[in-house]
Amino acid sequence: MDQLSNHPLYKAHNIDSAMSSLWDFYKKRFLTLFIISFAMSLVVQYASTFINIQDLYTVTDPMVILEKMKPLIVPIVLVFIVNLLFNVILQYYIIFSPLDKETSFVEGIIKSLKYVIPYLVIIVLLAFAGSVAIALGLLLLVVGVIFSVLYILTLYLFILPVMMVEGINIGHTISRTVTLAHRKFWTNIGWVAVFLIIMIVLSLILSGIILLPFTGSFIKTIVNPGEASNIINTVNNPLFIILSALASAFTMPLIPLFSCILYFNGKAREDVSSMIIAPDTQDTRIRVEDLYAKPYSDDHPDNPENKV
Repeated sequence: MDQLSNHPLYKAHNIDSAMSSLWDFYKKRFLTLFIISFAMSLVVQYASTFINIQDLYTVTDPMVILEKMKPLIVPIVLVFIVNLLFNVILQYYIIFSPLDKETSFVEGIIKSLKYVIPYLVIIVLLAFAGSVAIALGLLLLVVGVIFSVLYILTLYLFILPVMMVEGINIGHTISRTVTLAHRKFWTNIGWVAVFLIIMIVLSLILSGIILLPFTGSFIKTIVNPGEASNIINTVNNPLFIILSALASAFTMPLIPLFSCILYFNGKAREDVSSMIIAPDTQDTRIRVEDLYAKPYSDDHPDNPENKV
């Protein structure tokens, strides 16, 4: 495998070069990225059809809510596992496919599976820390919540690249994630905010496009809220599932790509700062005795005591 510095995303970026590198990589490997993302989105969209929370809207009793939630546990867990698994596969492909030409795509999938369990453990820990951070952010109202979300999202984006490049060690991954995220902290937060806005805009545009064939159903629901069941029928429609998966497949690869850019940017800057020029081995410091005349031996011709 080539050195990490040969990766096309490895460089000290500014915001312009980061977005340019992301777009270049996305275009060059679009087909593979799209296929992986489409497969993931299709499974997630289909599994989501089994998650029907409409009955929960009219229930106020916590015990009844828990009872109605039991049938939803399996599809919710399935959606979570599929997301987790495909995120690992997609991230592994983005990091190692440019460096390891000899490993096939299937072999890459098999190799990526070793990261799933450690990644799951860290995600659970991050979810707990994130809930605490957001709860504290509520004390500062909207600004605090937004900052907490951006901070947790920044940490999340560093996790997989750190683990895959620097080794499967949960403790090391957590410490390195925090270190890299906090180095150039406000730059990282700012980039994540810009990226999040771009993703929201793209998602809204694509969502609007895929909803065009179903505009009538949504208008009927707005005009007559009693026909809310039409929305459920639309979401479960096979055409809607396929179109939603296609839309997600366009944007999904951007997340692991941006994760790599964040990591490689921090790593490249760290590597540059660690390149210290070796000092000259000759000691050129001025010593106290250099400020005074050196004594001469008795038989030295320049000894002033021998001169009359």
